[in-house]
Amino acid sequence: MPIRVLVVEDSVTVRKRIVEVLQEDPGFQVVAEAEDGSTAIELCLEHRPDVVTMDIMLPKLNGLAATEYIMAHCPTPILVVSASFNRGEMFLTYDALSAGAVDVLEKPTGNEPPGQWENQLRSSLRIVSRVRVITHPRARLQGLSGIGPRKPRAPGAADPVEPPGASVIAIGASTGGPQALLTVLRDLPEACTLPVLIVLHIATPFAASLADWMNGQLRRPVCFARGGEALHSLSGQIVLAPPDHHLSIGHRRLVLSDGPERHSCRPSVDVLFESLAREHGSTVVGCLLTGMGRDGAQGLLALRRAGARTIAQDEATCVVYGMPREAALLGAAEQILPLGEIGRALFRYDPARTSSSQR
Repeated sequence: MPIRVLVVEDSVTVRKRIVEVLQEDPGFQVVAEAEDGSTAIELCLEHRPDVVTMDIMLPKLNGLAATEYIMAHCPTPILVVSASFNRGEMFLTYDALSAGAVDVLEKPTGNEPPGQWENQLRSSLRIVSRVRVITHPRARLQGLSGIGPRKPRAPGAADPVEPPGASVIAIGASTGGPQALLTVLRDLPEACTLPVLIVLHIATPFAASLADWMNGQLRRPVCFARGGEALHSLSGQIVLAPPDHHLSIGHRRLVLSDGPERHSCRPSVDVLFESLAREHGSTVVGCLLTGMGRDGAQGLLALRRAGARTIAQDEATCVVYGMPREAALLGAAEQILPLGEIGRALFRYDPARTSSSQR
């Protein structure tokens, strides 16, 4: 059966191109086209497509509002197809990803090699169409607090010795990551003194303004790593791996590199986790969130073997149970938790919390 697609785009030129690209492949069927958000909602309810391509800047009702309505009333996998040169449009794109859209693809610029964008569109739609989406993501995740297995052990393995206190939190995420990260970081108390290092897989053109967007969503500072910062100087800050650069730790300082991709990813979660395992060992708290593929699983295992505390998101609250699943299969996760519990669990290992509780 072909994948049934609803194409939402106000530009006639871009919409025709998307439709033509999909009609050339018998694996796809365009069931309807919409040029504004209100029509997109009506057609989604009428046709119940397998996947939606969603423009963000639409007349009448923008793509963010349409995404929010669709995810609340007829949950459908959504691929945002948006331009990356406008800061306001990028912010709306991040909001749409946070509201339940699965992934984002940049609109064609006209500078791509022949066939490249077309292949990316079809490949992205195949992947996104297979994602199990949920109704009211935030409400459902909040309602799942307290559900899920605890502290799975690798065969014959004992739980690591309780460390005297963590020095850094490291988080990796991919598909579904923007929303998951906001949930975790909002649940992390403002009193948390630990630096938080993050690797998020997101299309490079859309990564440039991510730190600014997150700053508007959170009550603690968010920035991209510059390279050379001493870890101890980043107390309480949230630091992101910059676009197309690996982030790691060397001699207790942040290191950026443009080395080879790992698992087709740069930045790679494994690169960060493995460097922390080598240098900081048991004083790390590592966390692997929703995402496709297996990046981060081996790194989380390296952290656990070094005595760090390790957490993976559970299947019920993942948009895509890929990376956390690989970590669970390896025995890399000391705890497997619902998304709504992870922020509080990370804070447990902050020395400031331990000190204050002892007073």
